[in-house]
Amino acid sequence: MMEIVPGIRRLGTGLINVYLVEEAGSVTIVDAGAAGYYSRDLPAELAAMGRTFADVRAVVLTHAHSDHIGFAERIRRERQVPIRVHEANASLARGEVKPQRDPAGAGLRAIRPLPLLRFIIYAMRVGALKTTPILEVGTFGDGATLDVPGSPRVLLVPGHSAGNSVLLVSSRDAIFIGDALSTRNVLNGSTGPQLAPFGADLAQAFDSLERLNAIEARYVLPGHGEPWTEGLPAALARVRERGRPGTR
Repeated sequence: MMEIVPGIRRLGTGLINVYLVEEAGSVTIVDAGAAGYYSRDLPAELAAMGRTFADVRAVVLTHAHSDHIGFAERIRRERQVPIRVHEANASLARGEVKPQRDPAGAGLRAIRPLPLLRFIIYAMRVGALKTTPILEVGTFGDGATLDVPGSPRVLLVPGHSAGNSVLLVSSRDAIFIGDALSTRNVLNGSTGPQLAPFGADLAQAFDSLERLNAIEARYVLPGHGEPWTEGLPAALARVRERGRPGTR
């Protein structure tokens, strides 16, 4: 658990991240990580902000993969907190369809056993391997500015999933990048800005980053890995240095 900047805190160790955005005493949760975060980690992180569950106004998902929706249904059911996701990921969030995987994705040669084992053990410990579908989700579209604390602006960057989105919170000079890029590859432990190793269409995910070229944000906050504090343009440059999938 850690404070990124005043008004933004991270829940998790860096392997599976959840973020809390506070504005005027109210909180938006960005992504819902692992189910096990709900009972211990989330209350403690809210308390560190001087807040409680009663101050949470929304959970906004960058996308609806299992390691991002963890406690979403529980907080919706028990606390009546609305869950929001891009319209192209609503059926995935409800469990009506399964995630797509690019067959051109990382093969066995890209895996290092120890980092992968570390991730699997962590995921088991925090309940990230079991997914509970979200029975009711609200949706948003590309370009929307959401009426939740932090007023995040949505930019659709498909590829990792059809509705994969990033959330720009200009008031905090931060962009919640989800899995549009990561700063830690959970398969092999490599660090620094890079495409996430899983996804529906890795080449499309790479090309979709073009949509972010005009965006300025100092703090790039991924779903997996440590915060990148050297600015979004530098993070995008690092990803591009690694090359487009399919051409490496």
